[in-house]
Amino acid sequence: MVTAVEAPPTAEPRLIVEPGLAARVAAIVEPVLEQLSFRLVRVRISGMDGCTVQIMAERADGTMTIEDCELVSRALSPVLDVADPIERAYRLEISSPGLDRPLVRRSDFERFAGNVVKIEMALAIDGRRRFRGTLLGVDGDKARVRRADVAAEENPDVLLTIEEMAEAKLVLTNELIAQSLKRGKEAERAAARNGESNNFRHASGKDRRGAQHEGD
Repeated sequence: MVTAVEAPPTAEPRLIVEPGLAARVAAIVEPVLEQLSFRLVRVRISGMDGCTVQIMAERADGTMTIEDCELVSRALSPVLDVADPIERAYRLEISSPGLDRPLVRRSDFERFAGNVVKIEMALAIDGRRRFRGTLLGVDGDKARVRRADVAAEENPDVLLTIEEMAEAKLVLTNELIAQSLKRGKEAERAAARNGESNNFRHASGKDRRGAQHEGD
């Protein structure tokens, strides 16, 4: 049985949030996640194969195991049943962010500096809404991105206000995969030193509950 033993982390607000019905679901699940020492990454509601409500979450260190997904699913299912924000039947999926993860907090933009990102702004900047380039870090409330698709006379660096972004996510690259493999090996060595197991039980999905260990 998996239990959360640490105290809830100090909440860092998400700066990129979802609109509409997904925002209502986020307002319901986020306090529950924080009590379990998890952070909400994103809520996504899709109509494919019926209705699916995906809750993407992680621990403060960015990890999210299959057992964590199961724990969150068991905690959120009754809360959502009572609040009943979705009028029709739906499938609840709990997932980890994955490698090409969304960036939603200021600390995400700091942590993943050096990686390639795709950003879509809510409003166009000089006629452009979509940006792709290397994330250089954070400058105040803005993310600094070095674009690759610029003319020779253009300044490749742009500052984009995080709260004005509609979406921001990492791009899957060989470098990002290598970083993930390195972190995975370090985690395995740490687990071996502590005598922990890396085997996690998969939960079967069913209406209004379920667990899934994956990203987008």
